[in-house]
Amino acid sequence: MVTSTAALLLGAVLLVAQLQLVPSRPATPGAEPGQLELARRGATLQSEGQEGAAPNGSAQQLPQTIIIGVRKGGTRALLEMLSLHPDVAAAENEVHFFDWEEHYSQGLGWYLGQMPFSSPHQLTVEKTPAYFTSPKVPERVHSMNPGIRLLLILRDPSERVLSDYTQVFYNHVQKHKPYPSIEEFLVRDGRLNVGYKALNRSLYHVHLQNWLRFFPLRRIHIVDGDRLIRDPFPEIQKVERFLKLSPQINASNFYFNKTKGFYCLRDGGRDRCLHESKGRAHPQVDPRLLNKLHEYFHEPNKKFFELVGRTFDWH
Repeated sequence: MVTSTAALLLGAVLLVAQLQLVPSRPATPGAEPGQLELARRGATLQSEGQEGAAPNGSAQQLPQTIIIGVRKGGTRALLEMLSLHPDVAAAENEVHFFDWEEHYSQGLGWYLGQMPFSSPHQLTVEKTPAYFTSPKVPERVHSMNPGIRLLLILRDPSERVLSDYTQVFYNHVQKHKPYPSIEEFLVRDGRLNVGYKALNRSLYHVHLQNWLRFFPLRRIHIVDGDRLIRDPFPEIQKVERFLKLSPQINASNFYFNKTKGFYCLRDGGRDRCLHESKGRAHPQVDPRLLNKLHEYFHEPNKKFFELVGRTFDWH
């Protein structure tokens, strides 16, 4: 009897010892279940040899925040401004993991490998503007981390259409290729061409409804892209609060460049502006056609305002 009791006690001691030897990452105070699961999955991927930690203790982490769009809404400006914060580590390039099948099929290990090395206290951010309008993306992002925080930057839908066209137009000019005028895209048989993809991308309420099937609105912070251009600091303050970052970005980090016509950044005595491809002049459009564009977006804009419970200063 004594022997069996001793054996039971010895077994219990060994079990406790095994449990204590299992390595674990301490829970961050106030961390949410989705964030803890994300950290666990990232650690698992690293332990499987997908990516290793750097000698200084930094490591690649799956993003806790994604800038999901919209294309030509100001996503690059938002990412650059957010990168001023010392607790933010941003992926340099658009990753296109959730919307490109050739990337998504390679799994989260591949995705993790596209992320920057960061310290445990830093927030990893990636931006891919095409996510917002891609039907499959919301469910895929939710599967990775239902507690993720999403940033969506939007501009006046009509202005966004013109910026969309302008980008593609200059891409063709650089390659010495002809490209039709914007009127040829916007008008078909004397009416507004609603099949033009750039118009569809500006139907914000349609695309947001798809995201709201998987994420509550409180998980999506909408940045006013037009205000970010005119007065960036207040908009970035709101982003800091949404991401629960300490207020580190200051008004002194922004200065207006009269030559370029928009705000540039000042970081530790180093000045930098967005690439010259940003802020290009839009093509001249017949005022009557512009009015048609504004009329077309009037009802969709109202639906979007109702959906998010706020209004924007759009035409």
